[in-house]
Amino acid sequence: MAEKRMLIIDAEVARKIDENRGDMSLSEFLSFLIDSQLTEEVGSQDYVGKEEFREFTQGMRELLRNFLEFFLSYGLELGKQPQDKTFEELSQKLQSLGSSGNKAKKLK
Repeated sequence: MAEKRMLIIDAEVARKIDENRGDMSLSEFLSFLIDSQLTEEVGSQDYVGKEEFREFTQGMRELLRNFLEFFLSYGLELGKQPQDKTFEELSQKLQSLGSSGNKAKKLK
């Protein structure tokens, strides 16, 4: 017969165990919970790593740059020569995104 020990826990925790253990004994249920936590894969993460986030932000900048470039070139191909301030702002943003993308590529 296995050695037995006493575990003192809060009444609220005991209530939660009793509500969720179903037909399992207290010992079986606690063993199941511990085993399931200890056997969890090391590689499974519920968060994004620093490198993944950096790659994502670079990808989003590239997507935005391509999006702006497409619409600016599409508008220019239609023969419309925009003279307003908005076009200049978009053009400057496109240039800044292009230069920040080139800097990131050079760092690799």
